[in-house]
Amino acid sequence: MSVIGEATLSVFLELLGGKLLDSALNFVADHKQLRPQLKQWQSILPDIQAVLDDAEEKQIKNEGVKKWLEDLQDLAYDVDDILDEFAYEELSLKLNKSQAQVSTSKVRKLIPTCCTSSNFTPTSFLFKNSMIPKVKDITARLNSLTTRRSSLGLSEILSQAPTSKGTQPRLQLTSVLDGVVEYVGRQKEKTEMIEFLKGDNSNGVSVLSIVGMGGMGKTTLAQLVYNDATINESFDLKAWVCVSDNFDAIAITKAILQSITSESCDYSNLDLLQVKLKEKLSGKRFLLVLDDIWNENYNDWTILRSPFGAGTHIIVTTRLQIVSSIVDPLKAFHLDKLPDDDCLSIFTQHALKARNFDGHLQFKEIGEKIVRRCNGLPLAAKAIGSLLRTVEYHGKWERIYESEIWNLPEEQCGIIPALRLSYHHLPSYLKRCFAYCSILPKDYEFEEEEIILLWKAEDLVSRSFFQTSSEDKSRFVMHDLINDLAQVVAGEVCSKLEGDKKWKFSNRTRHSSYIAGRYDTVKKFEAFDQVNSLRSFLPLMFSSDYYWGPFLTNVVLVDLLPRLGYLRMLSLSGYKITELPDVFENLKHLRYLNFSNTPIKCLPDSLCTLYHLETLLLRRCWKLQRLPSKMENLVNLHYLDIRGARLIERMPFRIDKLTKLQRLTDLIIGEGDGCYIRGLKYLSNLKGDFRLSGLENVNGEDAGEAKLNEKQGIHRLVLHWSEKFEKASRNKEVEEWVLDSLRPPKKLEHLAIHNYGGAKFSTWIADPSFKNMLSLELHDCKNGKSLPSIGRLLLLKDLSISGLDQVHKIGAELFGENQSNAFASLESLCFDNMLNWEEWNLCEDDEQVSKFPSLRKLSIKSCSVLLGRLPTILQSLQTLEICECKRLAVSISSFSSLCELRINGCEELVDEDVSLSNISNFNISAERIMLRFANPETFYIFGWKELGSLSQIGLRLVGHRFIRISGCPKLVSMETEEERLQLDQIPGVEYLNINDCERHNRLPEALHAFPFITSMQLESCSRLVCFAESNFPPALKELWIRNCLNLQYLVLPHHG
Repeated sequence: MSVIGEATLSVFLELLGGKLLDSALNFVADHKQLRPQLKQWQSILPDIQAVLDDAEEKQIKNEGVKKWLEDLQDLAYDVDDILDEFAYEELSLKLNKSQAQVSTSKVRKLIPTCCTSSNFTPTSFLFKNSMIPKVKDITARLNSLTTRRSSLGLSEILSQAPTSKGTQPRLQLTSVLDGVVEYVGRQKEKTEMIEFLKGDNSNGVSVLSIVGMGGMGKTTLAQLVYNDATINESFDLKAWVCVSDNFDAIAITKAILQSITSESCDYSNLDLLQVKLKEKLSGKRFLLVLDDIWNENYNDWTILRSPFGAGTHIIVTTRLQIVSSIVDPLKAFHLDKLPDDDCLSIFTQHALKARNFDGHLQFKEIGEKIVRRCNGLPLAAKAIGSLLRTVEYHGKWERIYESEIWNLPEEQCGIIPALRLSYHHLPSYLKRCFAYCSILPKDYEFEEEEIILLWKAEDLVSRSFFQTSSEDKSRFVMHDLINDLAQVVAGEVCSKLEGDKKWKFSNRTRHSSYIAGRYDTVKKFEAFDQVNSLRSFLPLMFSSDYYWGPFLTNVVLVDLLPRLGYLRMLSLSGYKITELPDVFENLKHLRYLNFSNTPIKCLPDSLCTLYHLETLLLRRCWKLQRLPSKMENLVNLHYLDIRGARLIERMPFRIDKLTKLQRLTDLIIGEGDGCYIRGLKYLSNLKGDFRLSGLENVNGEDAGEAKLNEKQGIHRLVLHWSEKFEKASRNKEVEEWVLDSLRPPKKLEHLAIHNYGGAKFSTWIADPSFKNMLSLELHDCKNGKSLPSIGRLLLLKDLSISGLDQVHKIGAELFGENQSNAFASLESLCFDNMLNWEEWNLCEDDEQVSKFPSLRKLSIKSCSVLLGRLPTILQSLQTLEICECKRLAVSISSFSSLCELRINGCEELVDEDVSLSNISNFNISAERIMLRFANPETFYIFGWKELGSLSQIGLRLVGHRFIRISGCPKLVSMETEEERLQLDQIPGVEYLNINDCERHNRLPEALHAFPFITSMQLESCSRLVCFAESNFPPALKELWIRNCLNLQYLVLPHHG
């Protein structure tokens, strides 16, 4: 049962009856037929709006009221479209007024004086007359709705608890799915699953299933296990795939491959995909979650799992017991309804930020009643708890409990009643946001900004109903039940096409989305002939599809687009289209236009007639060569994104007329256009990320007139000069002047300067008044001879310096004078491609203890003439990366917090007393370097989580007598089958201790040849079967073996 929400109407009607209608009335003030009609609308709309609360309640049981609401909703969209046409014509009149005045003088003589005004042109006169039938039709429908309203007995519901302003506030919903506050009720299942997954499955694939009805917490339980720290340590690779009701083995396999390799995958042949997947998983422990499976075909499952072998664990979540049986789990977890106590804890955490009602006794009785109505469903308890989070009035809790929606069966409500109730009590403006989300396919992941821009195109507001993606925390996804609820409340207004299903359009459909196919032809869009007032045309792609890009036949663009004259949102993002038809003058309602990730080369001029356009996305249009010349006409443009459109060399003339711009990702100054930068001062609303390029074409006077320092909303700024330093127009002194003049706003958080050609940097770069500065990047500033006193930026966390060819020495000037707390917050320091950098002298008095106290990452790459050693006191350092620094001696013995070490192309790694603790990632190019740990005594590795063998990383321990390896969970052996450990790699070892390495299963094959080993200790190596394959080491005197449970032989029988 679809239920129309007054929310999709209330604010909508308020907006229509407010400023939009007022504006239209002003525009038609001289028209004797239109003005009375619109005045009648202004009178009727508030009366209808007043009864919406009553109608929403009654529609649940009264089909006539439901039909009345459906007709009203349909009418509201048509009213909006008509008022939008009036607004468009008024804008067009203003923009073209000068041209229109020339041709109207003769026509005026034929038109009565009463029809002339400052708004008159022949075109506008004809337009207004053409609108008369449309307006009269709306008036008739409004009058009909008014008559039916009375016969249905709809009346205004007066507020029972008015606020000081006389209106009852709506309940506030912080988030329907905003993450787990504290996991309640499934701890036993979580513990059992983790213990099971950590066990051995060397005999083949092991499958776990989680079964339960919707809202029971299956996905949440799987997420908690998947993200558990001990699970992360136990598995080499992990992948999460949302399967839903479209079980496509090719798509699932491709998603797994892309997840574990982070690389694109263009194969569409299942055999090739599975061969590649099998190669990647060979010898690895792999955890796979297949979330929300509905497919009941055993053959499909058999095909999908064929590449998986020993070491693979699969978790399957499903609502269907038959699916659990088909996947043949070694262990199945059936999630039942939670006890009331657990449900109560979930409810109070979200409603009261507490574990119980002890601190809120006034709500205890009514709260317990509400919890019992949640019927043991954690999602229901969470949704209703979130709904009441900011409500302190007892009467509202009573109203939630007494709602008739609780009594609706799911078959009639179409969804769990608790979720329906949480929607029912949303503020009106949020209901439209939520209903719009029904066009998103299940399990479709999206970026926050993506959905907000779509909401904005419909004049909605941003609020979250989503949960973060399991794989990518920057993306979001809707829970299946929340998606179902959105579809229920949206009804016929939203239509989406998934898989091989057919379109389901009605004459009420306004929004459409579909999953783009590999080849989308005319046949796919035949059903669009049924819709006359479509607002949204949104092809969507799952992330795994972005790499190959779908094709769209040009016939669709040429024939279909002109017929969709009421579109407000049009996306062709991701399609392999190279040109666009010049039909945009027919799409005057457009607010949102997305051509991102397409190979288009130019935009048609008719695009500049889209006077209502607010968002234009051209991100990664890598072949786009220019923007339309008359973009100044897009007077309502708020958001222009041209990131990655690298072939655009200049901005159109008078771009500064777009004064409503809030996001302009790039401003490109072309050759000869230097004065255009002055127009930046008129774009006072800019915020977010901003890139200013082509600065080699600007002089200092023009740069100063840009008033960049006044753009307080800009948080990330890139100042970009051309990479071509050899151009005759490049002038060091001019570029220094320009940089001096481009002082950014004081609230700036991130600054990057690229290809700057001056010899010195501006003093403002290190001005401590930039109190919000978090990151600074100086890239390829090839003439810069010294660095500014960056240490004065006290909150700076990330510093990257690369390609400064003229820098020979970095010393105390980097810290500034009297800066004892310089770089106090710095966490990441990176140097790259510093071809002439020879000396790094941190301080004159060897007071290194106070330098870089917070530094976690140090990276030095391609600094081939850098001499000396690294700083010795970096107590917080976790990641060290040294590459192609042939003259640099690397010492790591004092880095007690080091977790990640990458050394490549360096002469030596020298230490006098090495103890590597907690190393989780160690990467050394053995064929290019030789590691020499100079300490003649002890080499100790503890907690090196990724260590698989010593021979594999090319480790040589020259002169070491004592070697201890402890707490390395992935250490299988000191050598690999391909690379046996040789005597010269650890020639002088006398004592060897290996303990708490649970996967360690054998000692080096050449153990018997090590001449000096006198003592060995093996402890808690549970997979070790045999101590020696042939004989004991000749000098061995002591052998301690403890807790090696699978040890069967000291020497293999055929050698003993």
